[in-house]
Amino acid sequence: MSIKIDLSKCTGCKLCVKACIYSAIDVVEKKAYINNNCTLCGACVSACKYEAISISKKKKTAFDEGDYEGVWVFAEQKQGKLAGVASELLGEGRRLADELGVKLSAILLGEKINGLGKELIFYGADKVYIVDSPILKDRLDETHADVLVQLIREHKPEIFLAGATSFGRSLIPRVAATLETGLTADCTGLAIDKENKFLLQTRPAFGGNIMATIICPNKRPQMATVRPKVMKRAQRDDTRSGEIIEETILNPISSRVKLLGFIEELSDKVNLEEAEIIVAGGRGLGKADNFKLIHEMASILGAAVGASRAAVDAEWISYAHQVGQTGKTVCPKLYIACGISGAVQHLAGMQTSDYIVAINKDPDAPIFDVANYGIVGDLFEIIPVITTKLKEINGG
Repeated sequence: MSIKIDLSKCTGCKLCVKACIYSAIDVVEKKAYINNNCTLCGACVSACKYEAISISKKKKTAFDEGDYEGVWVFAEQKQGKLAGVASELLGEGRRLADELGVKLSAILLGEKINGLGKELIFYGADKVYIVDSPILKDRLDETHADVLVQLIREHKPEIFLAGATSFGRSLIPRVAATLETGLTADCTGLAIDKENKFLLQTRPAFGGNIMATIICPNKRPQMATVRPKVMKRAQRDDTRSGEIIEETILNPISSRVKLLGFIEELSDKVNLEEAEIIVAGGRGLGKADNFKLIHEMASILGAAVGASRAAVDAEWISYAHQVGQTGKTVCPKLYIACGISGAVQHLAGMQTSDYIVAINKDPDAPIFDVANYGIVGDLFEIIPVITTKLKEINGG
């Protein structure tokens, strides 16, 4: 879309300036000009009684919908081990493919990964496309993006899903930009408009205050990334059979980036996204030293330590522990929220947990609206009592 002002009609009346909430119009020598703040909202077009402002839409690029078929899932792997989000996407992809009556395919890139093909079929894939090459050993965006683009252009899937992991968030936008198609990031829900075969992509917007459903009607494939732990994992079925296709990519580009080495995070803590139990602390802890209460309880339970954004922003604990819309999305069997009020951004990252226990002195805290069990009181009195009892149960 583009906006144009016919200066021969413009009188400099400033009605458009008053109508624009983005301060996107400047009047110079009784003529209006659009600046870089313009969002093409159209308010100025309606306000101009001289019909001097117009917005034109670019012609839609036609595509033959019949050329595109199937649901694809990018099966992310690291050092020969599938990422947990792969089985989550296969579960959701299986449902979407069944609704459309099409095949579900998984895409696997890397080196010495052929043994993972059957795993993806057991988790629901009908086909697995594998590109096994030394050039894909290191997870470099440029090389992986080039290979994915070549595969998509050749096979033309109608839907492409990937995990919104750190790798997926840097890789998939490259693919979408090269294909000149749309991409909805961090989806929390996916559905099919059966009449038009549109992928309905739902994600939080405006700081999590509303849920937006986005479609991509004019381009293919329809692409979306999904946060880990938002979708339930597919059930493994070792009796399933499918087709494994080994692809050969001609002249893949070489990355301009060279990986010098890879250092694993030196930590004895449980991975937050994979943990079955999480004990999380928030603003109610008051200061960094009080996180020792959280660490002690977590140690007894064999749990991971989480935190709200307020605690991370206060530098009481590192960002790696942050749970929420701007942190990690988790889905443990048990989530214990200590001194966390329950802002919508935090709830977006943990409310799918199987059981939620909230400890907060404010009985009206939003966290109690999603909690299965709530304890109203001073966490500095409650947590030591719980910890002592857990020690007794565990024999000290």
